[in-house]
Amino acid sequence: MKSYRFILAIFIAIGIAYLFPQGIELFPLKTITDVGIGLIFFFYGLKLSPKEFKAGLLNYKVHIVIHLTTFIVFPLLCLACLPLFEDGLKSDLWIALFFLGTLPSTVSSSVVMVALAKGNLPTAIFNASLSGLIGIVATPLWIGFILEKTTDFDFLIVLQKLCLQIILPLSIGLFLQRFFGHLARKYGKQLSLFDKTTIVLIIYSSFSNSFTSDLIKSIELDELLKMGGIVLVLFFTVFFGLAYFSKLMGFNKEDKIAAQFCGTKKSLVHGSVMVRVLFGSSANSGLLLLPIMLYHSTQLILVAWFAEKYRKKELKK
Repeated sequence: MKSYRFILAIFIAIGIAYLFPQGIELFPLKTITDVGIGLIFFFYGLKLSPKEFKAGLLNYKVHIVIHLTTFIVFPLLCLACLPLFEDGLKSDLWIALFFLGTLPSTVSSSVVMVALAKGNLPTAIFNASLSGLIGIVATPLWIGFILEKTTDFDFLIVLQKLCLQIILPLSIGLFLQRFFGHLARKYGKQLSLFDKTTIVLIIYSSFSNSFTSDLIKSIELDELLKMGGIVLVLFFTVFFGLAYFSKLMGFNKEDKIAAQFCGTKKSLVHGSVMVRVLFGSSANSGLLLLPIMLYHSTQLILVAWFAEKYRKKELKK
């Protein structure tokens, strides 16, 4: 229910952005969100538990499957969708879809859902944590590879911003983890609320820019429905594909659940942050978040349903 409240807050932020796209001039929103991004990754480094991380380290086959799916298979599936967009590589909607495909897995919801389904929790914790770290490098590399061929995207400038806003705060958090990590985990709920508040502000800012430029209004209803359909197909392709591949690899039920739930997830938190870092305050930043928000809502509802289904099966034994 807390996740659904977060989704509701996102749509309220989009509604406010539509009604008041210029925002309130008293608040330096860009500065607030830029500082917020740095703090999100500082606290992320601070919260990483070495014990939980080590507990899932040895299950390497599951890790390889999950991360290959997240950072190789998913982007390639999005690349395969390119013929569905008339403008090809220059289509903002396809770039938004491809951006979704390059993102890392979620952290909290992956772990919660695997726990609910009685899956391999240490493996889920390890993968969710590692996915966020890999995504810091993998997402910009994928985007740079595609956009440098078709736009004036400058990867060196992006890399500079990436180091300053993400890698540096994360490194400081990891260094201080031994001193203050217990406090970060103790107040995890409050820090999660801070993360979500920052994300809602970024989404408001992104959609404000898009509404001001009338970019969102240019999207036809059939394009929106097409994007929704693609998102659903992507989810089920990856979810059932991982189930089939887990069976081929001989994974037990707990590992299969961890692979399915971690491998299908895409992080709205990282997506919102990366949009800000990679594209700044550009007019299409709201559009770039559209597939991520559609996928995020879809994954929460469907994975929660599958988790409950797995849990009930376990209880019947």
